[in-house]
Amino acid sequence: MKDIMHGGEPAATIQRDNSRRPKKRAITQCSICMRRTFNAIPLMEPEGVPEPRREWKLCKDCHEALLIQMRLSPVRSPLRLRIAMGLVAAERSPHAYIAPRRQLTDRTWIIVLAWGFGIAMILHLILIVMLAYVAGH
Repeated sequence: MKDIMHGGEPAATIQRDNSRRPKKRAITQCSICMRRTFNAIPLMEPEGVPEPRREWKLCKDCHEALLIQMRLSPVRSPLRLRIAMGLVAAERSPHAYIAPRRQLTDRTWIIVLAWGFGIAMILHLILIVMLAYVAGH
């Protein structure tokens, strides 16, 4: 058992299985970045956080980012891990950012407007010719 420590306070518990039997390596997904990983690091929230206590499995990169965020955090409450996890997930999660829509450039808008005006002129010309033909008969 290993603690993430800051100033002597345990912030989260890392659970490791130290049995000597060879085990089949399970492929798990990182709770933040959703990448598959063999060496997931399980984290459980400490005692004292509001229920439900959450548990995450992180890849090495997300775990390192979490540790950095925990060191930078001025929060000293039991919610510290949950807050740091949210900040890391906001940066690294594939669902954090919506893919930007393709923006139309000025040149594209000018072409669209030119074609629109051209089509509108032709439709008006056809309408005027039809009205002149109906009025002539």
